[in-house]
Amino acid sequence: MTRKLIFCDFDGTVTEKDNIVAIMEEFAPDGWQPIVNDILNENISIREGVGKLFSRISSNKKDEIIHFVLTRSKIRDGFQEFIDFTKQENIPLYIVSGGIDFFVHPVLKDKLDPEQIICNHSDFSEEQIKITWPNKCDGLCQNDCGCCKPSFIRKAENQHFDYQKIVIGDSITDLQASKLADVVFARDYLIEKCEENNIPYTPFETFFDVIHALEKEEVRS
Repeated sequence: MTRKLIFCDFDGTVTEKDNIVAIMEEFAPDGWQPIVNDILNENISIREGVGKLFSRISSNKKDEIIHFVLTRSKIRDGFQEFIDFTKQENIPLYIVSGGIDFFVHPVLKDKLDPEQIICNHSDFSEEQIKITWPNKCDGLCQNDCGCCKPSFIRKAENQHFDYQKIVIGDSITDLQASKLADVVFARDYLIEKCEENNIPYTPFETFFDVIHALEKEEVRS
């Protein structure tokens, strides 16, 4: 079996719904919807858009947001089995997310080691939430990603030479990573973007689908 290296999205992929959109619906004042549309339509960068979204929410909402995500967020079926599968097969797995540390890490607590989770960070020292960007674009990416998935893939690839790169995702934040992948598992909006960009993909609904395809190597590459 080909040696594999997996990069998996979080919002809308590990979780059934996008937590950032859910947080905006619950906590942000009206006016956030056009920002999300601008991100999806690639009118503004992901970094700019996500920064604008969270700057609309007061820092004193931190604990409420964490509680909201932990109680409302549903993990996609088969995710724990998927983690177990990667461990059994010695497949390196990274969650590479445009989400924010203060809610991504609590959801994944006790499931993955912290070093397997790559995401944006947060600063609550000022009146409004400020997002910080420890995983910025490298010199080969000009997309102002915020959490730059292509840059992290290139970095990880240097440590895992000649591994098959697998990207699992659902949205615009996974498009650039998909362009570098050997295999793409896509759902929702990422399917549309893969088709627009002629990127081969394997559709999925649950992580059981991903496990089955990896076991049988029934993927489009």
